Amino acid sequence: MPDFPHSGPWFEALVGALPLGLATVGPEGQLRWTNRTWQMHTRLETHRPPGRVDEVLGIAGAAYRETLLRWVRDGTAGVLRSVPLARTGSAEVSYADIEVRLVPPIAPDSDRLVVLHDVTDRAIEHDRARLFYESFLTSTNAIEITDDKGILVDVNPAFERVYGYSRAECIGKRPNMVRSHSTPAEVYSRLWADLLDPSRGYWSGEIMNRDRWGHERLVLLTISAVRDDRGIITHYLGVAVDLTEQRIWQRSAAHADRLASIGQLAAGVAHEINTPLTNVMLVAESLRRRSRDPWVLARVDAITAQIDIAARIVRGLLDFARRSEPQIVALDLVEVSRAALDFLRGKQSANIEVEEAYPTTPVPVAGDRGQLIQVLTNILNNGYEAMDGAPGGRLRIEVRAVDRMAEVEVTDSGPGISAEVVEHLFEPFFTTKPEGRGTGLGLALSHDLVQANHGQLLARNRPEGGASFLVRLPLATSPPPDT
Repeated sequence: MPDFPHSGPWFEALVGALPLGLATVGPEGQLRWTNRTWQMHTRLETHRPPGRVDEVLGIAGAAYRETLLRWVRDGTAGVLRSVPLARTGSAEVSYADIEVRLVPPIAPDSDRLVVLHDVTDRAIEHDRARLFYESFLTSTNAIEITDDKGILVDVNPAFERVYGYSRAECIGKRPNMVRSHSTPAEVYSRLWADLLDPSRGYWSGEIMNRDRWGHERLVLLTISAVRDDRGIITHYLGVAVDLTEQRIWQRSAAHADRLASIGQLAAGVAHEINTPLTNVMLVAESLRRRSRDPWVLARVDAITAQIDIAARIVRGLLDFARRSEPQIVALDLVEVSRAALDFLRGKQSANIEVEEAYPTTPVPVAGDRGQLIQVLTNILNNGYEAMDGAPGGRLRIEVRAVDRMAEVEVTDSGPGISAEVVEHLFEPFFTTKPEGRGTGLGLALSHDLVQANHGQLLARNRPEGGASFLVRLPLATSPPPDT
Protein backbone atom coordinates (compact mmCIF):
# COMPACT_ATOMS: atom_id res chain seq x y z
CA MET A 1 0.00 0.00 0.00
CA PRO A 2 1.58 3.34 -0.98
CA ASP A 3 2.39 5.87 1.72
CA PHE A 4 1.49 9.55 1.72
CA PRO A 5 4.28 12.01 1.03
CA HIS A 6 5.89 13.12 4.30
CA SER A 7 4.20 10.24 6.16
CA GLY A 8 5.63 9.13 9.46
CA PRO A 9 4.69 8.64 13.11
CA TRP A 10 3.83 12.31 13.56
CA PHE A 11 1.52 12.19 10.54
CA GLU A 12 -0.17 8.99 11.75
CA ALA A 13 -0.75 10.60 15.15
CA LEU A 14 -2.12 13.76 13.54
CA VAL A 15 -4.64 12.13 11.22
CA GLY A 16 -5.54 9.54 13.86
CA ALA A 17 -6.60 12.31 16.23
CA LEU A 18 -8.96 13.88 13.71
CA PRO A 19 -12.71 13.36 14.44
CA LEU A 20 -13.24 12.52 10.76
CA GLY A 21 -12.72 9.10 9.24
CA LEU A 22 -10.30 9.29 6.29
CA ALA A 23 -9.48 6.79 3.56
CA THR A 24 -7.71 6.89 0.24
CA VAL A 25 -9.51 4.86 -2.40
CA GLY A 26 -8.48 3.67 -5.83
CA PRO A 27 -10.65 4.23 -8.92
CA GLU A 28 -12.17 0.73 -8.59
CA GLY A 29 -13.13 1.32 -4.97
CA GLN A 30 -10.21 -0.50 -3.33
CA LEU A 31 -9.07 0.89 0.02
CA ARG A 32 -5.42 1.98 0.06
CA TRP A 33 -5.20 3.62 3.47
CA THR A 34 -7.47 4.39 6.43
CA ASN A 35 -6.93 6.39 9.60
CA ARG A 36 -7.77 5.27 13.13
CA THR A 37 -11.10 7.14 13.21
CA TRP A 38 -12.26 5.36 10.04
CA GLN A 39 -11.34 2.03 11.60
CA MET A 40 -13.14 2.94 14.83
CA HIS A 41 -16.35 3.96 13.06
CA THR A 42 -16.43 0.90 10.81
CA ARG A 43 -14.71 -1.49 13.26
CA LEU A 44 -12.47 -2.81 10.51
CA GLU A 45 -9.19 -4.47 11.38
CA THR A 46 -6.55 -2.00 12.49
CA HIS A 47 -4.04 -3.06 9.84
CA ARG A 48 -4.38 -1.51 6.41
CA PRO A 49 -6.69 -3.96 4.60
CA PRO A 50 -6.92 -4.44 0.87
CA GLY A 51 -10.74 -4.19 1.10
CA ARG A 52 -13.20 -2.00 -0.76
CA VAL A 53 -14.76 1.29 0.25
CA ASP A 54 -18.32 0.02 -0.22
CA GLU A 55 -17.76 -2.59 2.52
CA VAL A 56 -18.54 0.14 5.05
CA LEU A 57 -22.14 0.17 3.82
CA GLY A 58 -24.53 -2.06 5.73
CA ILE A 59 -27.54 -3.82 4.28
CA ALA A 60 -29.62 -0.73 4.98
CA GLY A 61 -27.08 1.37 3.10
CA ALA A 62 -26.96 -0.84 0.00
CA ALA A 63 -29.00 1.70 -1.95
CA TYR A 64 -26.05 4.09 -1.74
CA ARG A 65 -23.45 1.60 -3.06
CA GLU A 66 -23.88 2.28 -6.77
CA THR A 67 -23.68 6.06 -6.28
CA LEU A 68 -20.58 5.84 -4.08
CA LEU A 69 -18.69 3.57 -6.49
CA ARG A 70 -19.68 5.71 -9.49
CA TRP A 71 -18.38 8.86 -7.81
CA VAL A 72 -15.11 7.11 -6.93
CA ARG A 73 -14.73 5.71 -10.43
CA ASP A 74 -15.54 8.99 -12.22
CA GLY A 75 -13.72 11.22 -9.76
CA THR A 76 -16.95 13.07 -8.90
CA ALA A 77 -17.06 15.08 -5.70
CA GLY A 78 -20.21 14.69 -3.62
CA VAL A 79 -21.74 13.99 -0.22
CA LEU A 80 -24.10 11.19 0.80
CA ARG A 81 -26.10 12.15 3.90
CA SER A 82 -26.90 9.89 6.88
CA VAL A 83 -25.71 6.64 5.28
CA PRO A 84 -26.11 3.47 7.43
CA LEU A 85 -22.70 1.87 8.06
CA ALA A 86 -21.79 -1.77 8.62
CA ARG A 87 -19.83 -2.53 11.78
CA THR A 88 -17.82 -5.73 11.69
CA GLY A 89 -18.92 -8.13 14.43
CA SER A 90 -21.71 -5.86 15.68
CA ALA A 91 -25.45 -5.66 15.17
CA GLU A 92 -25.35 -1.93 15.85
CA VAL A 93 -25.95 0.52 13.04
CA SER A 94 -24.17 3.84 12.88
CA TYR A 95 -24.74 6.65 10.42
CA ALA A 96 -22.31 8.90 8.60
CA ASP A 97 -22.12 11.57 5.95
CA ILE A 98 -19.78 10.15 3.27
CA GLU A 99 -17.89 12.70 1.19
CA VAL A 100 -15.82 11.91 -1.90
CA ARG A 101 -13.02 14.36 -2.78
CA LEU A 102 -10.14 14.59 -5.22
CA VAL A 103 -7.12 15.89 -3.37
CA PRO A 104 -4.00 15.36 -5.55
CA PRO A 105 -1.59 17.13 -3.18
CA ILE A 106 -2.32 14.51 -0.50
CA ALA A 107 -3.16 11.34 -2.37
CA PRO A 108 -1.71 10.04 -5.60
CA ASP A 109 -3.44 11.34 -8.69
CA SER A 110 -5.29 8.09 -9.19
CA ASP A 111 -6.71 8.01 -5.65
CA ARG A 112 -9.71 9.65 -4.10
CA LEU A 113 -10.09 10.84 -0.54
CA VAL A 114 -13.24 9.57 1.17
CA VAL A 115 -14.27 11.29 4.40
CA LEU A 116 -16.63 9.85 7.04
CA HIS A 117 -18.38 12.26 9.38
CA ASP A 118 -20.18 10.32 12.14
CA VAL A 119 -23.76 11.60 12.44
CA THR A 120 -25.21 8.64 14.35
CA ASP A 121 -26.56 10.78 17.19
CA ARG A 122 -28.10 13.22 14.74
CA ALA A 123 -29.69 10.43 12.68
CA ILE A 124 -31.09 8.71 15.78
CA GLU A 125 -32.57 11.99 16.99
CA HIS A 126 -34.04 12.60 13.54
CA ASP A 127 -35.60 9.11 13.45
CA ARG A 128 -36.92 9.55 16.97
CA ALA A 129 -38.45 12.91 16.09
CA ARG A 130 -39.99 11.43 12.93
CA LEU A 131 -41.42 8.51 14.94
CA PHE A 132 -42.90 10.85 17.53
CA TYR A 133 -44.42 13.08 14.87
CA GLU A 134 -45.91 10.12 13.00
CA SER A 135 -47.39 8.93 16.30
CA PHE A 136 -48.75 12.44 16.86
CA LEU A 137 -50.41 12.46 13.44
CA THR A 138 -51.86 8.94 13.59
CA SER A 139 -52.98 8.88 17.23
CA THR A 140 -56.70 8.32 17.74
CA ASN A 141 -56.54 10.63 20.77
CA ALA A 142 -56.87 14.40 20.41
CA ILE A 143 -53.43 15.96 20.99
CA GLU A 144 -52.68 19.65 21.40
CA ILE A 145 -49.32 21.38 21.89
CA THR A 146 -49.02 24.90 23.26
CA ASP A 147 -46.08 27.16 23.94
CA ASP A 148 -45.18 28.29 27.46
CA LYS A 149 -47.79 31.07 27.21
CA GLY A 150 -50.58 28.56 26.48
CA ILE A 151 -50.90 29.44 22.78
CA LEU A 152 -51.62 26.51 20.48
CA VAL A 153 -48.73 25.69 18.15
CA ASP A 154 -50.06 22.39 16.79
CA VAL A 155 -52.99 19.97 16.96
CA ASN A 156 -53.30 16.55 15.39
CA PRO A 157 -56.02 15.25 13.03
CA ALA A 158 -57.83 13.51 15.91
CA PHE A 159 -58.19 16.90 17.64
CA GLU A 160 -59.79 18.23 14.46
CA ARG A 161 -62.22 15.29 14.36
CA VAL A 162 -63.23 15.48 18.03
CA TYR A 163 -63.73 19.24 18.26
CA GLY A 164 -64.53 20.17 14.66
CA TYR A 165 -61.90 22.92 14.36
CA SER A 166 -59.28 22.74 11.61
CA ARG A 167 -55.59 22.97 12.44
CA ALA A 168 -55.40 26.38 10.77
CA GLU A 169 -58.24 27.65 12.98
CA CYS A 170 -56.45 26.45 16.12
CA ILE A 171 -52.89 27.68 15.61
CA GLY A 172 -52.33 30.89 17.55
CA LYS A 173 -55.47 30.46 19.66
CA ARG A 174 -55.85 29.36 23.27
CA PRO A 175 -57.24 25.93 24.20
CA ASN A 176 -60.14 27.59 26.02
CA MET A 177 -61.83 27.65 22.61
CA VAL A 178 -62.97 24.11 23.52
CA ARG A 179 -63.65 24.81 27.20
CA SER A 180 -67.14 24.10 28.53
CA HIS A 181 -68.84 26.16 31.20
CA SER A 182 -69.91 22.87 32.76
CA THR A 183 -66.42 22.38 34.18
CA PRO A 184 -65.98 24.24 37.50
CA ALA A 185 -63.24 26.87 37.70
CA GLU A 186 -61.70 24.96 40.61
CA VAL A 187 -60.74 22.16 38.22
CA TYR A 188 -58.63 24.53 36.13
CA SER A 189 -57.04 26.03 39.24
CA ARG A 190 -55.95 22.56 40.34
CA LEU A 191 -54.79 21.77 36.80
CA TRP A 192 -52.43 24.74 36.67
CA ALA A 193 -51.17 24.16 40.20
CA ASP A 194 -50.12 20.62 39.25
CA LEU A 195 -48.56 21.69 35.95
CA LEU A 196 -46.43 24.41 37.52
CA ASP A 197 -45.30 22.21 40.41
CA PRO A 198 -41.80 20.96 39.40
CA SER A 199 -42.24 17.86 41.54
CA ARG A 200 -45.35 16.86 39.55
CA GLY A 201 -45.51 18.62 36.19
CA TYR A 202 -48.70 17.03 34.90
CA TRP A 203 -52.46 16.85 35.49
CA SER A 204 -54.89 14.11 34.53
CA GLY A 205 -58.63 13.80 34.99
CA GLU A 206 -62.03 13.75 33.34
CA ILE A 207 -63.16 17.12 32.07
CA MET A 208 -66.06 18.43 30.01
CA ASN A 209 -65.09 20.25 26.80
CA ARG A 210 -67.25 21.36 23.89
CA ASP A 211 -66.91 21.20 20.13
CA ARG A 212 -67.40 24.03 17.66
CA TRP A 213 -71.14 23.35 17.49
CA GLY A 214 -71.57 23.68 21.24
CA HIS A 215 -71.94 19.94 21.89
CA GLU A 216 -70.27 18.85 25.09
CA ARG A 217 -67.51 16.24 24.89
CA LEU A 218 -66.44 14.31 27.98
CA VAL A 219 -62.70 13.60 27.76
CA LEU A 220 -59.99 12.06 29.89
CA LEU A 221 -57.41 14.82 29.62
CA THR A 222 -53.72 14.50 30.51
CA ILE A 223 -51.59 17.63 30.27
CA SER A 224 -47.82 17.57 30.78
CA ALA A 225 -45.35 20.41 31.12
CA VAL A 226 -42.36 20.06 28.75
CA ARG A 227 -39.15 21.46 30.25
CA ASP A 228 -35.74 22.17 28.72
CA ASP A 229 -32.35 21.19 30.14
CA ARG A 230 -32.55 24.08 32.62
CA GLY A 231 -35.93 22.95 33.92
CA ILE A 232 -37.77 25.86 32.31
CA ILE A 233 -41.19 25.11 30.80
CA THR A 234 -41.14 25.55 27.02
CA HIS A 235 -44.36 23.80 25.99
CA TYR A 236 -47.45 22.01 27.26
CA LEU A 237 -48.66 18.74 25.76
CA GLY A 238 -52.32 17.76 26.14
CA VAL A 239 -53.74 14.36 25.22
CA ALA A 240 -57.52 13.90 25.35
CA VAL A 241 -59.27 10.52 25.17
CA ASP A 242 -62.84 11.14 24.02
CA LEU A 243 -65.14 9.33 26.45
CA THR A 244 -68.38 10.80 25.13
CA GLU A 245 -69.60 7.82 23.10
CA GLN A 246 -68.33 5.31 25.66
CA ARG A 247 -70.10 7.06 28.52
CA ILE A 248 -73.30 7.37 26.49
CA TRP A 249 -73.35 3.66 25.77
CA GLN A 250 -72.47 2.79 29.37
CA ARG A 251 -75.35 4.88 30.60
CA SER A 252 -77.58 3.49 27.88
CA ALA A 253 -76.81 -0.08 28.92
CA ALA A 254 -77.54 0.69 32.56
CA HIS A 255 -80.63 2.62 31.49
CA ALA A 256 -81.86 -0.32 29.42
CA ASP A 257 -81.48 -2.66 32.39
CA ARG A 258 -83.47 -0.31 34.58
CA LEU A 259 -86.13 0.10 31.91
CA ALA A 260 -86.57 -3.65 31.57
CA SER A 261 -87.21 -4.00 35.29
CA ILE A 262 -89.43 -0.94 35.45
CA GLY A 263 -91.38 -2.11 32.40
CA GLN A 264 -92.33 -5.36 34.10
CA LEU A 265 -93.36 -3.48 37.22
CA ALA A 266 -95.26 -0.86 35.20
CA ALA A 267 -97.36 -3.47 33.41
CA GLY A 268 -98.43 -5.05 36.68
CA VAL A 269 -99.18 -1.72 38.35
CA ALA A 270 -101.19 -0.48 35.36
CA HIS A 271 -103.41 -3.53 35.35
CA GLU A 272 -103.92 -3.35 39.11
CA ILE A 273 -104.91 0.33 38.93
CA ASN A 274 -107.18 -0.01 35.91
CA THR A 275 -109.79 -2.10 37.69
CA PRO A 276 -110.52 0.29 40.61
CA LEU A 277 -110.35 3.26 38.23
CA THR A 278 -113.02 1.68 36.06
CA ASN A 279 -115.20 1.02 39.10
CA VAL A 280 -114.85 4.60 40.35
CA MET A 281 -115.72 5.93 36.89
CA LEU A 282 -118.86 3.75 36.77
CA VAL A 283 -119.99 5.05 40.16
CA ALA A 284 -119.33 8.65 39.14
CA GLU A 285 -121.32 8.28 35.92
CA SER A 286 -124.16 6.66 37.87
CA LEU A 287 -124.23 9.66 40.24
CA ARG A 288 -124.28 12.01 37.25
CA ARG A 289 -127.36 10.28 35.80
CA ARG A 290 -129.29 10.15 39.08
CA SER A 291 -128.60 13.58 40.55
CA ARG A 292 -129.66 17.06 39.52
CA ASP A 293 -127.96 18.72 42.48
CA PRO A 294 -125.35 21.23 41.15
CA TRP A 295 -123.13 20.62 44.17
CA VAL A 296 -123.11 16.86 43.49
CA LEU A 297 -122.54 17.30 39.75
CA ALA A 298 -119.58 19.62 40.41
CA ARG A 299 -118.05 16.97 42.64
CA VAL A 300 -118.67 14.33 39.96
CA ASP A 301 -116.87 16.52 37.40
CA ALA A 302 -113.91 16.83 39.77
CA ILE A 303 -113.86 13.07 40.27
CA THR A 304 -113.93 12.30 36.53
CA ALA A 305 -111.21 14.87 35.85
CA GLN A 306 -108.93 13.14 38.34
CA ILE A 307 -109.84 9.77 36.85
CA ASP A 308 -108.82 11.07 33.41
CA ILE A 309 -105.43 12.09 34.83
CA ALA A 310 -104.98 8.67 36.42
CA ALA A 311 -106.07 6.94 33.21
CA ARG A 312 -103.52 8.93 31.21
CA ILE A 313 -100.82 7.79 33.62
CA VAL A 314 -101.98 4.19 33.26
CA ARG A 315 -101.90 4.46 29.44
CA GLY A 316 -98.39 5.81 29.70
CA LEU A 317 -97.41 2.88 31.89
CA LEU A 318 -98.87 0.41 29.42
CA ASP A 319 -97.19 2.10 26.45
CA PHE A 320 -93.94 1.98 28.37
CA ALA A 321 -94.34 -1.69 29.24
CA ARG A 322 -95.58 -2.85 25.82
CA ARG A 323 -92.68 -1.62 23.74
CA SER A 324 -92.52 -3.76 20.63
CA GLU A 325 -89.62 -4.48 18.32
CA PRO A 326 -89.25 -1.68 15.75
CA GLN A 327 -90.33 -2.38 12.19
CA ILE A 328 -87.23 -1.14 10.37
CA VAL A 329 -87.84 0.27 6.89
CA ALA A 330 -86.15 2.85 4.64
CA LEU A 331 -87.23 6.36 5.62
CA ASP A 332 -86.55 9.98 4.80
CA LEU A 333 -85.83 11.77 8.08
CA VAL A 334 -87.10 15.02 6.55
CA GLU A 335 -90.52 13.46 5.86
CA VAL A 336 -90.65 11.92 9.35
CA SER A 337 -89.87 15.29 10.94
CA ARG A 338 -92.55 17.07 8.92
CA ALA A 339 -95.08 14.39 9.87
CA ALA A 340 -94.26 14.79 13.57
CA LEU A 341 -94.70 18.56 13.34
CA ASP A 342 -98.04 18.10 11.55
CA PHE A 343 -99.38 16.19 14.57
CA LEU A 344 -98.91 19.32 16.68
CA ARG A 345 -100.21 21.92 14.22
CA GLY A 346 -103.34 22.37 16.31
CA LYS A 347 -101.25 23.12 19.38
CA GLN A 348 -99.28 25.92 17.76
CA SER A 349 -99.65 29.26 19.45
CA ALA A 350 -99.50 32.64 17.79
CA ASN A 351 -96.93 33.56 20.42
CA ILE A 352 -94.52 30.83 19.33
CA GLU A 353 -92.65 31.01 16.03
CA VAL A 354 -91.92 27.62 14.46
CA GLU A 355 -88.87 27.46 12.21
CA GLU A 356 -88.13 24.50 9.95
CA ALA A 357 -84.72 23.86 8.37
CA TYR A 358 -84.53 20.93 5.96
CA PRO A 359 -81.99 20.02 3.28
CA THR A 360 -83.12 20.05 -0.33
CA THR A 361 -82.44 16.32 -0.70
CA PRO A 362 -83.75 13.38 1.37
CA VAL A 363 -81.80 12.24 4.44
CA PRO A 364 -82.09 8.44 4.30
CA VAL A 365 -82.27 6.40 7.52
CA ALA A 366 -83.50 2.95 8.46
CA GLY A 367 -86.02 2.97 11.29
CA ASP A 368 -89.57 2.50 12.54
CA ARG A 369 -91.61 5.42 11.20
CA GLY A 370 -94.25 5.31 13.92
CA GLN A 371 -91.73 5.15 16.73
CA LEU A 372 -89.61 7.98 15.35
CA ILE A 373 -92.68 10.19 14.86
CA GLN A 374 -93.67 9.40 18.45
CA VAL A 375 -90.22 10.45 19.67
CA LEU A 376 -90.18 13.72 17.73
CA THR A 377 -93.78 14.54 18.66
CA ASN A 378 -92.91 14.14 22.32
CA ILE A 379 -89.81 16.33 22.02
CA LEU A 380 -91.67 19.02 20.07
CA ASN A 381 -94.51 18.95 22.60
CA ASN A 382 -92.01 19.39 25.44
CA GLY A 383 -90.58 22.39 23.59
CA TYR A 384 -94.02 24.00 23.33
CA GLU A 385 -94.69 23.42 27.01
CA ALA A 386 -91.25 24.70 28.05
CA MET A 387 -92.08 28.09 26.52
CA ASP A 388 -95.62 27.87 27.97
CA GLY A 389 -97.12 30.36 25.53
CA ALA A 390 -94.70 33.13 26.50
CA PRO A 391 -94.45 35.86 23.82
CA GLY A 392 -91.43 35.70 21.56
CA GLY A 393 -91.00 31.94 21.88
CA ARG A 394 -89.14 30.18 19.09
CA LEU A 395 -89.20 26.46 18.29
CA ARG A 396 -86.84 25.19 15.61
CA ILE A 397 -86.54 21.76 14.01
CA GLU A 398 -83.54 21.09 11.78
CA VAL A 399 -82.58 17.97 9.82
CA ARG A 400 -79.04 17.48 8.56
CA ALA A 401 -76.49 14.84 7.55
CA VAL A 402 -73.18 14.99 9.44
CA ASP A 403 -70.44 12.57 8.39
CA ARG A 404 -72.14 9.15 8.48
CA MET A 405 -74.95 10.21 10.78
CA ALA A 406 -78.39 11.73 10.21
CA GLU A 407 -79.45 14.27 12.81
CA VAL A 408 -82.69 16.00 13.70
CA GLU A 409 -82.33 18.73 16.31
CA VAL A 410 -85.21 20.41 18.13
CA THR A 411 -84.36 23.65 19.93
CA ASP A 412 -86.52 26.02 21.95
CA SER A 413 -86.06 29.43 23.53
CA GLY A 414 -87.40 28.32 26.91
CA PRO A 415 -85.59 28.40 30.26
CA GLY A 416 -83.30 25.48 29.42
CA ILE A 417 -82.49 22.45 31.57
CA SER A 418 -81.12 22.91 35.08
CA ALA A 419 -77.98 21.02 36.10
CA GLU A 420 -79.99 19.00 38.61
CA VAL A 421 -82.43 17.89 35.93
CA VAL A 422 -79.91 16.93 33.23
CA GLU A 423 -78.66 13.87 35.13
CA HIS A 424 -82.19 12.47 35.52
CA LEU A 425 -83.75 13.65 32.28
CA PHE A 426 -84.24 10.20 30.74
CA GLU A 427 -85.16 8.37 33.93
CA PRO A 428 -88.69 6.91 34.10
CA PHE A 429 -91.22 8.87 36.21
CA PHE A 430 -88.93 11.89 36.46
CA THR A 431 -90.78 15.08 35.49
CA THR A 432 -90.55 18.81 36.13
CA LYS A 433 -94.06 19.51 34.87
CA PRO A 434 -96.84 20.60 37.23
CA GLU A 435 -98.91 17.88 38.82
CA GLY A 436 -101.32 16.33 36.38
CA ARG A 437 -99.48 17.53 33.26
CA GLY A 438 -96.83 14.87 32.90
CA THR A 439 -96.16 11.24 33.77
CA GLY A 440 -92.36 11.39 33.57
CA LEU A 441 -92.38 8.63 30.96
CA GLY A 442 -92.23 10.58 27.69
CA LEU A 443 -88.49 11.18 27.49
CA ALA A 444 -87.64 7.81 29.04
CA LEU A 445 -89.74 6.09 26.38
CA SER A 446 -88.32 8.34 23.63
CA HIS A 447 -84.76 7.55 24.72
CA ASP A 448 -85.53 3.83 24.63
CA LEU A 449 -87.23 4.03 21.23
CA VAL A 450 -84.31 5.90 19.67
CA GLN A 451 -81.93 3.27 21.04
CA ALA A 452 -84.11 0.52 19.59
CA ASN A 453 -83.68 2.26 16.21
CA HIS A 454 -79.87 2.13 16.64
CA GLY A 455 -79.61 5.82 17.44
CA GLN A 456 -78.91 8.26 20.24
CA LEU A 457 -81.02 10.89 21.98
CA LEU A 458 -78.95 13.71 23.50
CA ALA A 459 -80.00 16.80 25.44
CA ARG A 460 -78.08 19.95 26.29
CA ASN A 461 -78.49 23.60 27.10
CA ARG A 462 -77.78 26.06 24.30
CA PRO A 463 -75.18 28.78 24.99
CA GLU A 464 -77.65 31.42 23.76
CA GLY A 465 -80.42 30.05 26.00
CA GLY A 466 -83.04 27.35 25.74
CA ALA A 467 -82.72 23.60 25.34
CA SER A 468 -81.66 21.35 22.48
CA PHE A 469 -82.67 17.74 21.89
CA LEU A 470 -80.69 15.87 19.25
CA VAL A 471 -81.72 12.57 17.66
CA ARG A 472 -78.83 10.87 15.84
CA LEU A 473 -79.36 7.90 13.53
CA PRO A 474 -76.97 6.13 11.14
CA LEU A 475 -77.31 7.30 7.55
CA ALA A 476 -78.75 4.60 5.33
CA THR A 477 -76.80 3.48 2.27
CA SER A 478 -79.87 3.40 0.03
CA PRO A 479 -82.32 6.26 -0.54
CA PRO A 480 -85.80 6.05 0.99
CA PRO A 481 -88.79 5.28 -1.22
CA ASP A 482 -90.78 8.17 -2.65
CA THR A 483 -93.44 9.36 -0.22
